[in-house]
Amino acid sequence: MKELLIVDDSSTIRKAISMILKPFGFNQHEAENGKIALDFCQNAMPDIVIVDWNMPVMTGIEFLELVRKLENGHKPKIVLCTTNAELEHIQEALEKGADEYIIKPFTKEMIEEKLSMIGAFE
Repeated sequence: MKELLIVDDSSTIRKAISMILKPFGFNQHEAENGKIALDFCQNAMPDIVIVDWNMPVMTGIEFLELVRKLENGHKPKIVLCTTNAELEHIQEALEKGADEYIIKPFTKEMIEEKLSMIGAFE
């Protein structure tokens, strides 16, 4: 069973993503900011991380840069969620190590498509 970490300061967004992905049988974990997520990854690196860009304590980009420096930090497929659809914003996420991105507001189909693109369901 694949380990999934959902990171967002909004409990509503975390629950929405969790409900969308529940039928796929991931072992799901949640974190409300990048610091908590980084601590989680230092203890048990997940297979997939869906992380919000704008959060207090530590942003999604800061989390992304730090997790990629950890031992085994290239293991997880990381999908960055953002409300900013500007090309420069998306390019920055990919350059910093994101495998994919999702523009908020998202749909069930968008999340499933992005996770399928990174091989999350294999």
